[in-house]
Amino acid sequence: MEELIAKRYATALSSVSNDVKGTVEMLNVLTEAVLVPEIHEVLTSPIVSAEKKTEMILSALGENEDTKLINFIRILGENKRLDLIPAIAKVLNADLQKESNQYEGVLKSSTKLEDGELAKLEKTLETYTGSKIKLKQEQTDLDGLRVSVDDLGIEVNFSKQRVKEQLIDFIKKSL
Repeated sequence: MEELIAKRYATALSSVSNDVKGTVEMLNVLTEAVLVPEIHEVLTSPIVSAEKKTEMILSALGENEDTKLINFIRILGENKRLDLIPAIAKVLNADLQKESNQYEGVLKSSTKLEDGELAKLEKTLETYTGSKIKLKQEQTDLDGLRVSVDDLGIEVNFSKQRVKEQLIDFIKKSL
């Protein structure tokens, strides 16, 4: 439900914004601020007035000259939807990625890949998908690799344990 509402707001904002990329960058900054537990608690609190919440978010924008974004934040505040800022930013980021055919993905592994290996993997994904993909590495306790690009619906796993199990299973079937 939240995603559907966020899509409507995102569509409205992108239709009136002159600089969608700049607006998305500002929303990404606001998203980071909104996700801070103390701020999120204030935004979801029924005790704090909608006007105070709106002013708090507008103060986080700083000296932003974009009146359309300021008015958008005020509308969100009036409708008690300021907590949707992260979801709206996510929708707009996905739209920008789709428009530019450039996506961001996550590579999870126990060891960090070298830049050359990472570039080869990105090139392979580009060949496979037809889209430019930039991977961000995260270290986990996973014994293998997991590549995911959520906006394209791609998730690829290479687990050493799984390969080992499949090899053993293949050998058993061969005998």
